[in-house]
Amino acid sequence: MSSIAIGLIAVIVGAVFCFWGVVAMRVVIAVWGAFAGFNLGAGLVAGIGHDAYLSTPLGWIVGIAVAILFAVLAYLFYAVAILLAMVSIGFALGTALMAAFGVDWSWVIIGVGVICGALLAWATLAVNLPAVLLVVLSALGGSTAIVAGMMFLSDTIRTTDVAGDQVTATVAEHWWWWVLYAGFAIIGVVAQVRLLGQNRDLQAQW
Repeated sequence: MSSIAIGLIAVIVGAVFCFWGVVAMRVVIAVWGAFAGFNLGAGLVAGIGHDAYLSTPLGWIVGIAVAILFAVLAYLFYAVAILLAMVSIGFALGTALMAAFGVDWSWVIIGVGVICGALLAWATLAVNLPAVLLVVLSALGGSTAIVAGMMFLSDTIRTTDVAGDQVTATVAEHWWWWVLYAGFAIIGVVAQVRLLGQNRDLQAQW
């Protein structure tokens, strides 16, 4: 049941972020922040307690609490919104890249993803990168979430696999997930660029 719930949430939130990430940036990133916060909170509970992902009521409670906190902060503050978006996108892209090379899931991979995301967030805030950059990044991050959700819904992976190396192994062995990933990302970029219009300043768009 938890795999189906997470799968549905991932597909819906991923699609919104992939196809409308910058166009409705303030609301969309708040939703994405909630999604990232839920995964962070639930993941921390699972990691600390050495339990399966979302296998305990505490995991759900902490996940929802962190989701609400991240959503509110992302909606109210531009810098927090960019930080959450870039860190979570960097994390998603970093783990996807690890999967492409068949690297096992580990805390080292998670750490690298967070560091890359933090550096990307700093660069975005420091030089006010154009909105078109977030179009590409949000399309890639949203595509990652969509594909992950589809894998949960098709029972290719389960929540019990998240803390192990089954996820990266499964993705590495099945090339069609990469085709879907690339397809959603390309469609997302095209859709957002068409809706973005002439306003290419990231902060102004927010």
